[in-house]
Amino acid sequence: MVKDCVDFARRCQACQFHGNFIHQPPEPLHPTVASWPFDAWGLDIVGPLPKSSGRHIFILAATHYFSKWAEAVPLREGLTSSNWRSTLGIPNYFSNSQQATPYALVYGVEAVLPLECQIPSLRIAIQEGLSEEDNVRFRLEELEALDEKILEAQQRIECYQARLSKAFNKRVRPRSFQIGELVLAVRRPIILTHGGQRKFTSKWDGPYVVREVYTNGSYKLVAEDGLKVGPINGKYLKRYYA
Repeated sequence: MVKDCVDFARRCQACQFHGNFIHQPPEPLHPTVASWPFDAWGLDIVGPLPKSSGRHIFILAATHYFSKWAEAVPLREGLTSSNWRSTLGIPNYFSNSQQATPYALVYGVEAVLPLECQIPSLRIAIQEGLSEEDNVRFRLEELEALDEKILEAQQRIECYQARLSKAFNKRVRPRSFQIGELVLAVRRPIILTHGGQRKFTSKWDGPYVVREVYTNGSYKLVAEDGLKVGPINGKYLKRYYA
């Protein structure tokens, strides 16, 4: 009788479509490992947004996995190969994971800020007092030490990722789906419970049929009308009971 009651309750349509989000991650954390500068970049598109004065409606956000260098570029349309290039400008933050600025991990020396040209700092004063030969020798020594600095940063990154994974994996609640199973997907944009949200709006869309299963908990879905969805992370899915 208890089993029948549970099966009957979990098939409630209203409960399934209006149920709360599942905040526990379904998969262990899979850190992205980049062992050298410019080894890998992470790209994401934000938008469409309200049109700006320059008619931009998207933002391309890029993060360099090793140095944590970040770039943001406004776009008027979708991403093309000519939309973005890294300028590697002056860094304005310090990365806690490797204890070094992105600029230093790329060039082997800290960036010279414009203010230091107006009000000379100690390192600028020392550099101006060097002969051209001494300056070249000093710069070569900095470049020779760059490999060691990169290796130290890599060790710090690995320790940081290990601590992050350990904390993240404590919250994991395994959840996976097989080909042919029915699932619901979080409605996009993700609906919040504050800030103008209509409380009675469904939080989930579907049902969808799992068409393909990828590694690291990603899936490709297909709707009843044949519309294909995904790949989509399994954390945005839950099982649907017909």
